[in-house]
Amino acid sequence: MLQDFDLQILTGPLLQWYAGHARSLPWRENITPYRIWMSEIMLQQTRVETVKPYFERFMRELPTIQDLAECEEDRLLKLWEGLGYYNRVRNMQEAAKTVLAQYGGELPADYEKLLTLKGIGHYTAGAISSIAYGIPMPAVDGNVLRVIMRVTADDSDILKQSVKTDVERRLAEIIPSEHAAAFNQALMELGAIVCLSGGDPLCSVCPWNTVCEGKKQGIHLQLPTRKKAAPRRCEDLTILIIRDDNRIVLHKRPEKGLLAGLYELPNKPGHLTQDEAVRAVQQMNLHPLHIRKLEDSRHIFSHIEWHMIAYMVQVDSLTRDESGLLFLTLEDARTNYPIPSAFSAYTKYISDLTFYN
Repeated sequence: MLQDFDLQILTGPLLQWYAGHARSLPWRENITPYRIWMSEIMLQQTRVETVKPYFERFMRELPTIQDLAECEEDRLLKLWEGLGYYNRVRNMQEAAKTVLAQYGGELPADYEKLLTLKGIGHYTAGAISSIAYGIPMPAVDGNVLRVIMRVTADDSDILKQSVKTDVERRLAEIIPSEHAAAFNQALMELGAIVCLSGGDPLCSVCPWNTVCEGKKQGIHLQLPTRKKAAPRRCEDLTILIIRDDNRIVLHKRPEKGLLAGLYELPNKPGHLTQDEAVRAVQQMNLHPLHIRKLEDSRHIFSHIEWHMIAYMVQVDSLTRDESGLLFLTLEDARTNYPIPSAFSAYTKYISDLTFYN
C-alpha cells in the first residue's frame, strides 16, 4: 500500500532509466513555458503521435502567448480541429489573455499563480512548474497514478480526488529539487512506454522490476482500481451532406453544450428513412435532386455515444441565404470552418467531387 511503501527507493533507478530512454519529442526541444503548456493541454486524453503534428503547426502559426490570445476564434478552433475537447483550447485562450494582462505575456514561475489560470489544474501547473522552471512540484496524471499504484500494490480507487491528492503529497516529499523536470517526465514516460495500461506492461525492462509490489503479489494487471463508470447514453442521428456542384451546407452549433460553437454537417435526431431525409431537406427550403445512402458511423464522447447514418443529398442550388444555414464553397468549408472529429467519417465528402457517381 502507498502509505507503507518507501517511495524514496524509486528515484535513483527512475532517473537513471530516463537518462537512457527518454523519447525525442518536439516539446522537449527548445523548452519554454508556453511550449510545455501547449503540449500538456494537447496531450490530455490524446496520443503522443496524434499530438506531434498539431503541436508543430500551433507553434508555427501561434508562436507566442500573445498570438494565442489575439487569435480569431474560428481560426483557433480550425487549428485545433481533430484534437477534440475544444474547451481545452478555448480555456487556453482565456488564460493567455490573463497572462498578457497580468504577467506581461509570460506564464508565472509560481505554482499557485498558475493554478489561477483558466484550464490549468494541479497536473498542468506541476508540469509547467517543474519542466519549464525547475520548481519541485509533482505532476500526477493517469500514467503517473497507474505506475505508483502498481509499484506500491495500492488498490485504492484512483477516480477519488483524495487518492490523487495523497499521491501528489507523497511525490512532493521525494521529488529531487535539482532534478524536478527529469523526475516528472520520467514518471510520465514510464507510464507511456513501459508500465502500459491493460495487460501489456513491459515488466522485464522496467527500472522498478525488482521492487514492484504489485508484480511481487501478482496483482499488477488488476491495478489501478477504478470504480465502474456509468453507461454512456446512446443517441441516433441522421447526418445530411447537402451539396450542389460547388457548395456545401454547414450549420453552427449553439454556443453552449456539446461541441459548443463549432460547425457541423446538418443532422436530425433518429435514423431517418430516405424519404424522411428528403422531406427534412425540403423543410430547409431546398430542392433535392438526388439522394444516396452513405456508410454508417459511430462516435464516442465521454458520456454520450452517437450512432450515425448519413445521406448525400444533391440539391439544385445553394445560393439563397437561409436562416441558420451556411452555404459555403468547398474550399472555404475545408480551410476555414472547424468541424469536430465526431463527423470525421463524412468530412471527406466535402472534397469528393465525384460524389454523384
